[in-house]
Amino acid sequence: MRVAVAGFWHVHAADYAESIRSHDGTELAGVWDDDESRGRVAAEAYGTAFTGDLAALLSGEAVGEVDGIVVTTATSRHRDVMVAAAKAGKHIFTEKLLAPTVAEAEEIIAAADAAGVALVVSLPRLYAGYTTAVQDVLAAGTLGPVSYCRVRLSHDGAITRPTEGPWLPERFFEPETAIGGALTDLGCHPVYLTQLFLGAEPETVTATYRSVTGHQVEDQAVVTVGYADGAIGVIEAGFVSVDDFTIEIFGTDGHLRCTETSLIGAGPAFGAEPKTLPVPGDGPGPFAQWVEHAGAGTRADDNVARALALTRFVVAANAAAATGRTVSYA
Repeated sequence: MRVAVAGFWHVHAADYAESIRSHDGTELAGVWDDDESRGRVAAEAYGTAFTGDLAALLSGEAVGEVDGIVVTTATSRHRDVMVAAAKAGKHIFTEKLLAPTVAEAEEIIAAADAAGVALVVSLPRLYAGYTTAVQDVLAAGTLGPVSYCRVRLSHDGAITRPTEGPWLPERFFEPETAIGGALTDLGCHPVYLTQLFLGAEPETVTATYRSVTGHQVEDQAVVTVGYADGAIGVIEAGFVSVDDFTIEIFGTDGHLRCTETSLIGAGPAFGAEPKTLPVPGDGPGPFAQWVEHAGAGTRADDNVARALALTRFVVAANAAAATGRTVSYA
């Protein structure tokens, strides 16, 4: 499967280029970017061809025939690039967020479905071993009725150190292209995990966004969601603190605390002392799933549904933050 990278705007573009080169079923066919300088640097680094003409890339005129593209452009360009790719019959793997609006996300999905191409969005923490372990505990009812879930993910990408600047590029803070800041980018992971654990359809969404670094978009965010059954979800994301990933889930009979390296259960359901719970290995990641779906001619139903739900949630959170009001999710 010959795959081109469409855009090196996103910081994960290089990771996906490496995924293409290392996967047995794919080869890197070329690079397209709407920033010629950035694209040529990336193409040279990976020893592949560059084109600044998206139509020529999709038609096969620029780098030869390609079977699929990895879309890592600015979020604002996702709809145009992916709809064009789908109409050209190319399988699509993309970085989250799928699109800035629900309507654009639905247009992308409809175009992929009409063309019969595989569409997969990178939602990697859905397939992590710790997520499977948490789901198993919830499915078993061990915690009792769940009342509260908090998921936090942060890094220091916006911080200027004494000897170095921020490692996140400045384009990540441009409202028109990035669409949002910490919540719209990094916060997507806590969002889709909260949706997985508590449900994709809360009743209300409240959001507080702030910028410690003075950028036009938020560099830290807290979003609170309320569910019909009384449960509360808290989503935290930030570019201005040390690396942290935490899942905390509370029920009437116990609670879980999960990090990338451990899962601890505590409370009456687990006995007198906190208990370390087993965590299985990670499942196939989203890129590997995309290659499999493309080869088998199948649709990534769950991934696509969760990507659309994620877009809907982020749109609601952005509206809540912009208005300073609680938004009715319905």
